[in-house]
Amino acid sequence: MRRRAFLKTTAATTAAAALPSRFAIAQSGVRTNKLLRYVPTADLSVLDPSWTTTQVSITHGYYVFDTLYGIDHTQKPRPQMAEGHTTSADGRTWDIKLRDGLKFHDGEPVLARDAAASLKRWAARDVYGQVLGAFVEEFTTADDRTIRIKLKSPFPMLLDTLGKPNGMLPVVMPERLAKTDLSKPNTEMVGSGPYRFLKNEFVPGSSGAYEKFKDYVPRNEKADWASGGKVAHIERIEWKIINDPSTASAALQKGEIDWWEQVQPDLLPLLRKNKDLTVTNFNPVGFFGTMRFNHAHAPFNNPAIRRAVRLGMNQEDYMSAVTGGEAEIWKACKALFPCGTAYGEELGLSSMTGNIDAARKALKDAGYAGEKVVILNPADVPTIGPFGQVTNEYLKQIGMNVELQEMDWNTLAQRRTKTDPVDKGGWSIFHNWWLGTSFINPAISPILRGLGPKGWAGNYQNAKIEELTAEWITVASDDDRMRIARAIHQEALNDVPTVVLGRFFILSAHHKQLTGLLESTSPYPWNLRWS
Repeated sequence: MRRRAFLKTTAATTAAAALPSRFAIAQSGVRTNKLLRYVPTADLSVLDPSWTTTQVSITHGYYVFDTLYGIDHTQKPRPQMAEGHTTSADGRTWDIKLRDGLKFHDGEPVLARDAAASLKRWAARDVYGQVLGAFVEEFTTADDRTIRIKLKSPFPMLLDTLGKPNGMLPVVMPERLAKTDLSKPNTEMVGSGPYRFLKNEFVPGSSGAYEKFKDYVPRNEKADWASGGKVAHIERIEWKIINDPSTASAALQKGEIDWWEQVQPDLLPLLRKNKDLTVTNFNPVGFFGTMRFNHAHAPFNNPAIRRAVRLGMNQEDYMSAVTGGEAEIWKACKALFPCGTAYGEELGLSSMTGNIDAARKALKDAGYAGEKVVILNPADVPTIGPFGQVTNEYLKQIGMNVELQEMDWNTLAQRRTKTDPVDKGGWSIFHNWWLGTSFINPAISPILRGLGPKGWAGNYQNAKIEELTAEWITVASDDDRMRIARAIHQEALNDVPTVVLGRFFILSAHHKQLTGLLESTSPYPWNLRWS
């Protein structure tokens, strides 16, 4: 977006008119807790965080909604909207009591029936939610403050499921919204989180705004990732969509914006020189680039072709393209669970050698017959777009018939749901990245689960992985879970649902007077304040 167009999108609203102008702030250097201007990684195309895995929608979701449980920095679930829970002696009935004083943004109290309906809706779509849903006999209530989950058999990881931090969030919304058509995302944003979404100020592709919800009662605890006391110090937060990195960089340096979530690597040296800015990594887990195949159509309905393609790929090519060659912000990771976590063993070292000649031969031996390969590539997301460029050149090198189709992320997110073959508007490959916590274990991992049409984009089906995952969920010991996770890992390495492109860190930049940014996997708005 050009700077002139960017400034036009910031026309004052009634709420913003009383605030200092951007020019006045930039000139005076004075910043108060009245306003924060933030640039997210991409446009907010889907508002419903329990309907999509898109990270910008999840970030939005944490502003507007709350969850029954939230994970802390140790990845353990802690009560959030919940006051606590009890379980029956046979482990089949869980009663979760809501803490007192919870209100929705429309002034209505949060009741157990709202939470029960929300969980039922989420469990029908989310990968981990579907795992829980298979065990659930009924999401119901015991009274207005108590959600009752009746299980067909014990499910010891229930709280981990309800506290999941990424993917489709198990947020609580009013019952009337939770019961709307599941095939479409909700567009009415009534949550009970620390910020209200200002619908009348939302301009898709341009801007959005949130204001502090005065009736939100934070927990009396220190904020810790998605758990603890979510204290909103900033009264109003404005989102500005700036697709051009140079424009975003200039706006940050001039004081026209205050926080840029994801900085393009080639701009880091310039921003680091600015004494008024802080460049930081708020996500210690990191991001993992992935390449996803469309398993429904040729050529990638053939696992031998998928293995051949992976064989010649070189993670350094992908990581260098997206990090600008800054060696300290990327690492190789030839695993299908996040490296650095319990199951992140690099069992795939021999499956991705970077040998072009070997890949070309393996592709021929696998029976590739020149089928067209369409790569969907988001030109407006600089932390994903380079992946498509690298894959395009690589596939040509090994002899594939390739077409790179550049588009914006919103278009890609819609196109990847299509099940048509490429000659009817379908696709073959797209790339994205995941926060490490998004696929940290077998049950939660969208990139491994073999759920077919019910799973993540690409229609990947694998009955063996699903059987092993069901076993992993029910075993009692960590040793048994590790054994089963390795078996899932090996099966996925052989069948290749997804290729992991490496681990990298996307740095963020903000004005140095903005303090309280939490280490986490999402850019949470709570705890932030102007010093």
